[in-house]
Amino acid sequence: MTTGVGGSDAATELEAIRPMLAGIEPIADSEYRARLARARSLLADSGAEALYLNAGTNLRYFTGTVWPPSERLVGAVLTADGELHYIAPAFERNTLTGFMVTEGELHCWEEHEDPYLLVASIVSVEGRAPGSLAVDESAPFFLVDGLCRALPDTRVLAATDITRSCRARKSAAELALMQRAKDITLQIQRHTARILRPGITTAEVTEFIHAAHRAAGTRGSYFCIVLFGPDSAFPHGVAAPKALEEGDMVLIDTGCQVEGYISDITRSYVFGDPTERQREIWATEKAAQQAAFAAVTPGKPCGTIDAAARGVIEGAGLGPEYRLPGLPHRTGHGIGLDIHEAPYLVRGDDTPLVPGMCFSNEPMICVPGHFGVRLEDHFHVTENGAQWFTQPSADIDDPFRDIPPPPGSAA
Repeated sequence: MTTGVGGSDAATELEAIRPMLAGIEPIADSEYRARLARARSLLADSGAEALYLNAGTNLRYFTGTVWPPSERLVGAVLTADGELHYIAPAFERNTLTGFMVTEGELHCWEEHEDPYLLVASIVSVEGRAPGSLAVDESAPFFLVDGLCRALPDTRVLAATDITRSCRARKSAAELALMQRAKDITLQIQRHTARILRPGITTAEVTEFIHAAHRAAGTRGSYFCIVLFGPDSAFPHGVAAPKALEEGDMVLIDTGCQVEGYISDITRSYVFGDPTERQREIWATEKAAQQAAFAAVTPGKPCGTIDAAARGVIEGAGLGPEYRLPGLPHRTGHGIGLDIHEAPYLVRGDDTPLVPGMCFSNEPMICVPGHFGVRLEDHFHVTENGAQWFTQPSADIDDPFRDIPPPPGSAA
């Protein structure tokens, strides 16, 4: 039996988990102000006269205001002179005020009124509509369409260059929050492996993972994928997942949030004794993950990291390209307040790597009809290369060896 897999139960493992959020520091007001200042500078460079941030992670990143997007317009406008204006339904005024972190004037619209005309009035100067307006790239089409109708003479363009330029490079405070989230999830992965037994269902494991993340002090799992045996060859799961059997490959991909920053860690191992084929594929996966990590150098295009991982996999006789058995998707994605953020570790993404960028490293190998292996850890780019947030899985026989004690634990 693989070391660290099985031999316990959910109640015992939950009892062993302690809160792990002690000592974390939220993003400071001064950092939000610095983000807005940088956005204003990039806004000037873009030629646009104002920036609209929609409810969601862009609004949170630049202002600290946490508000989910919906069919009602809630957001903020940053004007060229650096003024911040919030927009919200009038009945949400007091609620939104309670969530606001960065000060700004609040403009409200009643249910029968057109909120897009309100935005138009904010961005217009002395009755003149702006020549161009940069709009949050995550805004839904209906919202962009509404702005275009309210500002027919204004060029409405995606704010991608502004938002990504700011968000792609994480600050020390962001890295610390991401580190804690990933530390928590790695510990939960270790506890989860111990509860496995023949016949356990993916639903039971998922329920434990949610409870375990809550026991560690978070609101629970941000997402959870649990797959056994042949199902593990499907990167994002199947409609009717099977229960666990002896000899199955186990794939568990999960994460949580700490102050909005996300973890996303996958572990693959065998319940029982690995076959030679399982050992071979697992070793190739680990080598591909390491090759991607070793290829990280500031200034290199993101796509070269994918090429490094894919080269190992194709060198083992798998693929080529996206053919199976082999690697069917990109090697990694950016991560932060969103689980998938630009830039991406994929062929064709020529974005230069710069210190502060954060990525998943997960060059999964799928063997249809048999199993899949995904080893996913994350790294951030430094001046000298890459630095892991979490140490990769040790080996197929002892996947959780050498995991450090939980940080920020409180008895």
